[in-house]
Amino acid sequence: LKSGNLVRLRRIEGQVRGLQKMVEADRYCADILTQLSSAEEALRAVARELMRNHVKHRARRAMRAGSDEADAVVHEPVE
Repeated sequence: LKSGNLVRLRRIEGQVRGLQKMVEADRYCADILTQLSSAEEALRAVARELMRNHVKHRARRAMRAGSDEADAVVHEPVE
């Protein structure tokens, strides 16, 4: 999971650098917005993977431990 997310984040970093170059080059706004949308979705994909991992492991353990800890784990990613 960690290595996959790092690969995704490096790709996103490249997308952001590309966006900076597009803005510097006064590229057409619609093209920039399209690329922004792509970068945002890539970040959301990383967030989904992190959330999936959080729920799968930490929340599962907390629910076994008791309701107080489980409540905290459920609310933690939202806050």
